[in-house]
Amino acid sequence: MALEHWCSRGFANTDLDLQLKKHGIHQLIVIGLIAHTCVESAVRFGAELGYEVTMVRDATASFSDEEMHASLDVNIPYYASAILSTDEIVTSVSAL
Repeated sequence: MALEHWCSRGFANTDLDLQLKKHGIHQLIVIGLIAHTCVESAVRFGAELGYEVTMVRDATASFSDEEMHASLDVNIPYYASAILSTDEIVTSVSAL
């Protein structure tokens, strides 16, 4: 599912939560750009809404190594159920 958004997180000012719930989706796999703002906000907001959130480490980018470290190693682990590589995600989804 993809929705256009104009803020720093996919849940703000969209009906994303409603659409996910309407389709019975309870698990999110998050990738994206600007890890320390957009991606981190989506992970945090999704977790706070009760979703099981998985972050994909090597499918996420930021402007600097410091910003990536702050997001993926310091902040996101408090909210994401798991932080995996693309290979790990593909393997787990293929097993379904």
